[in-house]
Amino acid sequence: MAGSFAAIVGAVGGALAVLATVILLLWIRMKQYGKFSNKNSETGSSDPSAVVEMKRGESSPFSAPSITGIRQFRMEELEQATRNFNETNLIGCGTFGLVFKGLLSDGTVVAIKRRMGEPRQQFVEEVAYLSTICHRNLVVLLGYCQERGYQMLVSEYLPNGSMCSHLYDTGKSSTTKLEFKQRLSVAIGAAKGLCHLHGLNPTFVHGNFKTGSVLVDENFIAKVADAGMSKLLEKIEDGASSVSSSLNAFKDPEMEQLEVLYETSDVYSFGVFLLELISGKEATTYEEAFGSNHSLIQLVEDHLRSNDLVDPRLVGSFTAEGMRDLLLLMLKCMSFPGKGRPRMENVVVEIDRILETEIERTMVMGEGTATVTLGSQLFTS
Repeated sequence: MAGSFAAIVGAVGGALAVLATVILLLWIRMKQYGKFSNKNSETGSSDPSAVVEMKRGESSPFSAPSITGIRQFRMEELEQATRNFNETNLIGCGTFGLVFKGLLSDGTVVAIKRRMGEPRQQFVEEVAYLSTICHRNLVVLLGYCQERGYQMLVSEYLPNGSMCSHLYDTGKSSTTKLEFKQRLSVAIGAAKGLCHLHGLNPTFVHGNFKTGSVLVDENFIAKVADAGMSKLLEKIEDGASSVSSSLNAFKDPEMEQLEVLYETSDVYSFGVFLLELISGKEATTYEEAFGSNHSLIQLVEDHLRSNDLVDPRLVGSFTAEGMRDLLLLMLKCMSFPGKGRPRMENVVVEIDRILETEIERTMVMGEGTATVTLGSQLFTS
C-alpha cells in the first residue's frame, strides 16, 4: 500500500513539474511576443531593433520611430514608388531640390523632394514640427527619409501643379484659361493658407512665398507649399543653393534691413503674386519698378494706358471695378513702409468681397468688358 501511495505521489509530482515547465515556457514566449509584436502604425515594421538597422549599413542614425508620429519612409519604398527615381517621374525642381511624382504601395500618389545631405537630427525635428501644421489651403507634409546620402520630403501630390504652369507662356500648348473669378478664387485659397500660418502661436512666417509655391488640386483649390522651407535649409546647411533666380522678385526689399522675418514680408510677396495673377507674366518683367510706392503706381498707370498690364486671356471675364479693386489691393500689399501693409486676414476678407461683388455684377450685367479703366482715372481720388 505504501509503495503504491508513493508511486501515486511521484506521478503527481512529475506531472506538476511538467506543467510548471510548460507554464514557464509559455510565459517566456508571451513576453517575447509582447516585446516584438507592436508594429509601428506608419511603417508596419515588426522589428524596431537598432541592431537590424545598423546591419543594413544604409540607414540614418536617426531612423528610430519619429518623435511626433510623422512617417519615416524607407529608401526602398521611395525607389519603388518612383521606379528608382526615373527621370520620367521628375516633375520639377524646387527650393528643396528635385521633385518626383511617386505611387506608394497603398495607392497614394505623392510628391517626393530629394536633395543631397547627410543625416541630421535637426532635420528630423524641424520636419516633425512642419508636419503638425495642417490646413485645407496648405500642402500636407506626410513624412521624410534620410538614407544613402539623401534627405527627402514626402508630401501630398496635387495633380494640377503650380500656378506657374497656368499663368506663364512656357511655349507649350495649354488648354488652361483661368478667367478672372477663378483667379480670385485661387488668390483666396493662397491667402487663407498664409493667414493660417500667421495666426499660429508663435506666428509662423512662410519666408519664401511665390507663385511656384501655390499649387492647385483637381478642383483648382489652391494650397500653399514649402512653408518654412527656407528656415529648414538655413538650419541644415550654409545656404539654399536650389532657390530659383526668379525668387528675388518676390523678396521684400525691406528684408535687407530686417534681422528677423515678419508677416509683412509674406504680404509683400503675396502682392507680387497678385501682379502675376493679373498680368499672366513673371514678376521679373516689372522688377525694376519694385521698391517704392511711387514707382509701383507709375508702373501700373503706364501699363494700363498702353493696355498691356492685364493678361489678354482675361479679356471679357472681368469688370473694370473688380480689376481696379484687385489692383488697389496689390499696391497696398506691396506698399512702403511695410508696417502699412494689410494683415493677411484683411487680405482674405477683401479678395472675398471682390469675388462676391464680381459674381453679383456679372450675374446682372453678363461677363465683363475688354475695356480697362486708364491709370489716370483709376487712381484719382
